[in-house]
Amino acid sequence: MVKNFILTCFFYCVLIGCNSKKENSKQKPIVGFLDFVEDATLAQAKQGFFDALTKSGYSEKDSTIEIIYQNAQGDQPTLLQACDLLISKKVDLIAANTTLATITSVQRSKDLPSGKVGIPVCMMVAPRPDIAGLTDKNGNAPKNLFGVYETLEYIDTSIALIKQLKPGAKIIGTIYNQSEPQSRDAFNQLEKNCKRLGLQLVSVPVNNSSESQLATQSLLTKKPDVFFALPDNVIFASFETILKSCNESKVPIFTSEAGLVSRGAVASYGADFYLWGYQAGEQAGLFLREKTLANLKPEIVKVRKRVLNKTAANIFGIVADSTFTLVN
Repeated sequence: MVKNFILTCFFYCVLIGCNSKKENSKQKPIVGFLDFVEDATLAQAKQGFFDALTKSGYSEKDSTIEIIYQNAQGDQPTLLQACDLLISKKVDLIAANTTLATITSVQRSKDLPSGKVGIPVCMMVAPRPDIAGLTDKNGNAPKNLFGVYETLEYIDTSIALIKQLKPGAKIIGTIYNQSEPQSRDAFNQLEKNCKRLGLQLVSVPVNNSSESQLATQSLLTKKPDVFFALPDNVIFASFETILKSCNESKVPIFTSEAGLVSRGAVASYGADFYLWGYQAGEQAGLFLREKTLANLKPEIVKVRKRVLNKTAANIFGIVADSTFTLVN
């Protein structure tokens, strides 16, 4: 009898332990991180996002969260598959890095006809929801979307930097991905500002990063005074190739993306990608703690700054004032 009693207690304790482990497993949130392309600049936003989550008490190192990473490597069909995989894993949250990742995540995890809200999507390195085509006829963003966006107005100031730092420039050159909504919108903004400032814009469209070298070389035959790097996944993924061609032709690169300055562009005015991701990560941490979207909605990026690459500026004889943050 005593032996049977001991065995019964042992199995009961094991059962309790297993159930406890299952409960702990259920309590650990699962976050799917969806990247469209592998890129050093976008990686800064990713790092900021996870640093903010860690500060909020969620990290893989401490086993307080499970992360499922997916990167589409710049391929749209792969992006759809990657997003569907995250949805099939029943993640608590999809963190979407870049415009296409955000659009895909919202469209694939949209709100249901029953009124049930879809899987929450935290956006970063993406434009305002209406610019991305994600709002309804009343201008409302999807109920499951929050995170941090940028507008296109900051490109105006970025173009003004050219007039400030290279006042003799008359012809601005760029390449842009004609199939990417944010790239087209940014190109239109660039075109509008060039007209306003009396600058001539020359451009060459591209479809993917493998075309960047030939497109850039073709553009450089048009003798631009400056190359302007738009917020474009193709440019992000192939920037070093673009930079090499521009440097060989003695054409400085200006941009609206601070991350590209650390990679060799001369100057920029725009969001700090690390802090952009960090701001999104703070929102994600709040969602994971409160388990509700009630207090969350897409918000504009808080930190923009002027950045100057000292090495690149010296090569082109460009001098800037103390309002710039210096790198290199």
